[in-house]
Amino acid sequence: MKTDDKTLYTLLVYSENIAGILNQITAVFTRRQVNIESLNVSASSIEGVHKYTITAWSDEDQIIKITKQIEKKIDVIKADYYTDDQLFIREVGLYKLSTPVVLADPEISRIIRKADARIMEVNPTFCSVMLSSVTRDIKALYYALDERKCLLQYTRSGRIAITRSTVEQVSDFLDMQEKNRGGDVK
Repeated sequence: MKTDDKTLYTLLVYSENIAGILNQITAVFTRRQVNIESLNVSASSIEGVHKYTITAWSDEDQIIKITKQIEKKIDVIKADYYTDDQLFIREVGLYKLSTPVVLADPEISRIIRKADARIMEVNPTFCSVMLSSVTRDIKALYYALDERKCLLQYTRSGRIAITRSTVEQVSDFLDMQEKNRGGDVK
């Protein structure tokens, strides 16, 4: 995704689960005056390692510098940046809709079905809808529902992503570190 001379990059950062590391990582963006578009932090598939998925609009030179600075942090195991075509990406959009308005306008139900969203709960006051998709689709559903004047609340999660690569780079990196440690002991 591009805007002017900026591209939306996704950084995948792996670190030990240490208090304060999130602050250190986000400070790199602040110092370079690059705004974080979305941020998601969770446990990774490797025990004791957390994964930060960060998106930011930037040019490639700037994102390379940011990635290198983050990777220099002592508790960071690995950091890489990607463009959208190098990743499988998902976000979740949650929409709270007025039940009376939804019942009075059958087009709203069609919009929800067409978006492949799920109705999670319905009560006399509101109904909640969830869509797991890419940003473009989540925003499109938001605009369509907002246009129908049924939207009471809306939120969107941060991006989650996995690489399209057949190998997980952080796993290879950790395997190499383990071999190097084993080699030093002999």
